[in-house]
Amino acid sequence: MSIFRPLLSCLTLAAAALLLCADVNAKRIYQYRDKDGVLHFTDRAPDSEVEASEVKQTLIRAEEQDIVQMFTNRSGNEHTMTFVNKIAGPVAVQLEFVDADNVAAEPPLPLQTVLGAFEQRQVAKAFPADRYRNSRFSVRYFAAPGDPSAHHDDSVRYSAPFAMGTTFVLAQGFNGQYTHSGVQSRYAVDLGVDEGTPVLCAREGSVMLVEEDFFGAGMDKERFGNRANHVRVLHADGSMGVYAHLQLESARVQPGQPVRRGQVLGLSGNTGFSTGPHLHFAVQVNHDMELTAVPFQFEDDRIVP
Repeated sequence: MSIFRPLLSCLTLAAAALLLCADVNAKRIYQYRDKDGVLHFTDRAPDSEVEASEVKQTLIRAEEQDIVQMFTNRSGNEHTMTFVNKIAGPVAVQLEFVDADNVAAEPPLPLQTVLGAFEQRQVAKAFPADRYRNSRFSVRYFAAPGDPSAHHDDSVRYSAPFAMGTTFVLAQGFNGQYTHSGVQSRYAVDLGVDEGTPVLCAREGSVMLVEEDFFGAGMDKERFGNRANHVRVLHADGSMGVYAHLQLESARVQPGQPVRRGQVLGLSGNTGFSTGPHLHFAVQVNHDMELTAVPFQFEDDRIVP
């Protein structure tokens, strides 16, 4: 009799310098007494009938979540692997064996595939190559937003992400030595601006991902590196605009929502790996499973990266 041991999975998530997540846990705890004197602790805001002065709010640390999930199902000696895309745009997934003995897969591993917005799909199945011998294996997957086949349209010019008359400074441009040396931010700009300034969409598209539940900032990369509030917008050519370090709970858009140039996406802030209020803006593509910033140009000659 053949023995097929349970599948073991090892997750490695290919993430950007900014956090890539779909949802986070509640970030506020409300403490109040209702009209009957009952004390409540909840992550839901109380009804308007409760006096604001009687409500105590506590911010708690939000936790990052995966942009995709993998589920496995076993039927006899066969394991199927199903992925769920948790964001409103394409995600590339790479699945591979880490350790395998007497195992085959259909389609063969390693493989890459692209999941559409919120798509759920069976990606592969694994089974003994020789059903009369023992088998064992483990797998891991990598996931990154965007379709690797996308190419940025270099003829596009981007609008300024602030309203006309807004005062800002170009704090760091392309290839900035401070934090713009990696592939994900090499062609990013940091625009110093007062906290709470409306951040405008620089190019039309659809909202792919919204993160607005992080608070706090600092230069401890391990603590703050993946905790910048941001909005990710998918463009028609498959590239993605990233608007980062936004203010807590300031997003004005939702995942899947079409957005136009000049539309308010959120408010500038100082969250994540940051020393002060500013907007980090970059245009990225998924290049071989890695988020990669690409050069771009603004229409506004005030911003020359």
